[in-house]
Amino acid sequence: MRTLPPELAAAIAGPVTTLATCWRLTRKDGIVLGFTDHDEALTFDGTSFEAASGLSASEAEAALGLGATTGEGDGALSSAAIEEADIAAGRYDGATIETFVVDWQNVEAHLRIDVSDLGEVKRGETGFMAELRSIAARLDAVRGRLYRRRCDAVLGDARCRFAVALPPFTVECAVDAVGDGWIETATELGAPAERYAFGRLTFLDGAGGGLASDVASAAEMGGSGGAGRVRFTLAETIIADITAGDRFRIVQGCDKRFATCRDRFANQLNFRGFPHIPGSDAGYAVARRGDLHDGSPVVP
Repeated sequence: MRTLPPELAAAIAGPVTTLATCWRLTRKDGIVLGFTDHDEALTFDGTSFEAASGLSASEAEAALGLGATTGEGDGALSSAAIEEADIAAGRYDGATIETFVVDWQNVEAHLRIDVSDLGEVKRGETGFMAELRSIAARLDAVRGRLYRRRCDAVLGDARCRFAVALPPFTVECAVDAVGDGWIETATELGAPAERYAFGRLTFLDGAGGGLASDVASAAEMGGSGGAGRVRFTLAETIIADITAGDRFRIVQGCDKRFATCRDRFANQLNFRGFPHIPGSDAGYAVARRGDLHDGSPVVP
């Protein structure tokens, strides 16, 4: 049960309510946007909530317990704050939405009534509809580790512990050519191109600044037209006006095999897989005379 601030409770109990709804949207890149359905901008809690932003909300369901609930927010693509290109590029994916009710005559009388994650965004010709998922939906995410031969850490993270930020494992490059789902650079990488397959490419400036994608493959270009260039094929298309000269950071990839961890990165002590577990054939096999079961690794 929520406890209302006395000023807000008085505003609700009055003969004429002066209430408005405000939304604070925090993107994963740290950008904060505020919106309100009031006809004038409101400022409180360190955020300016813009009026006439084209954002409104539908009815939202609520229930006791840990069941995930949902709501919807509608918006107009003509809004100066929300642009279609940013939605298409995924800049709003995973954003956090805080919903407030506020007395617009006394903005200090406000209450945060909900916190949601931005879910599926559907775009139309003139507007968009965003699904608001309650934070209970996070309980549906898969947790824990997978018991398998290959590593389940990300190269360079706290579990991997490898200093991937050092060159040549991480290199800053400039775009030399760009196409549908691929980027080419003439920047010297300092390592064979194929080592950047399964890596991560992040744009540092230009229209795609802050956007990133995994690298599906990397190969040196041959022939007179592509000599000296490396092409990175992206696993996810980056929807932005990428042009020649834009800078990006490319991080080497790892295929998660124990041999790669040992031979290329010398990081076998931090390997997070189980390279010596027997396969399904060994697990279902019948013991036979002459089999060796002395506890030694099954896979060298």
